Amino acid sequence: MKKILAVTVFLYTLIASSQYTDVINSNRPGQSVSAYAVGKNVIQAEFGVGYEQQDHILLNSDSSIWSAELALRYGLLFEKLELIYEGTYQKENITYTNSLPDQSITDFSRNRVGLKYLIYDPFKNPERNKPNLLSWRANHKFRWRNLLPAVSLYAGATFNLGENPYYIGDGTVTPRVMLATQSKISPRVVFISNIAYDRIGSEFPEWSYIVSLTHAFRNPKWSIFLEQQGIKSDRYADALYRTGIAHLFSKNMQADITFGGSFKDTPTRMFGTLGLSYRIDKHQDKIIPIDEQKGGENGQIGKKDMKKKAKKSKKDDGSGAEDVDLGPTKKQLKKLKKAEKKKKKGDNGAIDF
Repeated sequence: MKKILAVTVFLYTLIASSQYTDVINSNRPGQSVSAYAVGKNVIQAEFGVGYEQQDHILLNSDSSIWSAELALRYGLLFEKLELIYEGTYQKENITYTNSLPDQSITDFSRNRVGLKYLIYDPFKNPERNKPNLLSWRANHKFRWRNLLPAVSLYAGATFNLGENPYYIGDGTVTPRVMLATQSKISPRVVFISNIAYDRIGSEFPEWSYIVSLTHAFRNPKWSIFLEQQGIKSDRYADALYRTGIAHLFSKNMQADITFGGSFKDTPTRMFGTLGLSYRIDKHQDKIIPIDEQKGGENGQIGKKDMKKKAKKSKKDDGSGAEDVDLGPTKKQLKKLKKAEKKKKKGDNGAIDF
C-alpha cells in the first residue's frame, strides 16, 4: 500500500520498475508521500473521512472536528512526473469551559497543488534487483544497498481562499517545497521520509517532517504502517503519531483505516480516519521501434551468453557446430583411405571385362 501492496512479485515490481505498477500505489494511509509517481496517464483519487477530538489546557477548550480529505494525482507528460492536489476541509465546534461563548469554524486546513518529480531511482535497472526464483533467503535477507532511497523533489503552493481562520495573515498563495525519499528495506517493508517547508514568505513559515514504515503481511493484500510527523512554526508546533491498516480489494482499489494523536496538552489530539483510494488506469507502455532500441533492451545476447552456447555445442558433438554439414570427420576420412587401399590391392592391375 504505501505504498506497496500486492503479491510478493508485485512488491518487487513496484519498486524495481520506475513508476507505473500493475497494482495501485496509494499515499494512504497516513500523510507521507511516496517518492514514486502513479505513472503516465493514470488518474488516482484518494478519499478520507475523519473525526478528531482536541483538548487545550491553556485555552480551556474542547473541540470536535469532522473532516473530509481528498488527494488527486495524475501522471503528467512522462513517467517520473506527477501533478498532485491535496485538500482537507473541516468543520470544528469549539466549547469553552470558562465564560467564553462557543465557536464554530469551517474552512480548509490543507489546500495545495504541486508537481513531484523523481530525480533518482536506485532500482532503475530491473536486472540488478530482480527476485531470485531459486532462493527464498536471498530474496528476504537484509541488503545494505536497499537503504539507498529513491528521491523526488516537490514544488507547489498552498492556497488560502478568503479569510482562513486557521491561517490568519497568510497570503492567498504561498510556495511550498518538499524532499521525498523511499527505501525498500525488504520485499515486505518500505521506509518513506518527507521534509517540507511550507508557507514560504508568510509571517509564519512552517517546517515539517514525516517518517513512515509500512509492512505487508503474508497475505500481501493486507499491510500495516507506523508514522511520526513533526511540525515546527511560530504559529503551531507538534509531534503526531499514526498507525493503521490497509486492504487491497482489487488492483485499482484500496481501503484503509488510521488512528493517531499527540501527547502534548496544547492541545491534546486524538483522531481516526476511514479512507478509500481508486485509480483510473489509462497507462500504455511506450512502443520503441527495434532500430531505436538501446543495447540491452528486449533481452540482448551478451558475449558471455555466446561463449556459453559455444562451449555447450562443442560438448554435444565435438565439432563446435550445429545443423551445418562441414564434410566427413578425420575418423571418416581414415576409413575411406583404408577402403581405397584394399580396393587397389585386390585389383592387381587386371582388366575386368
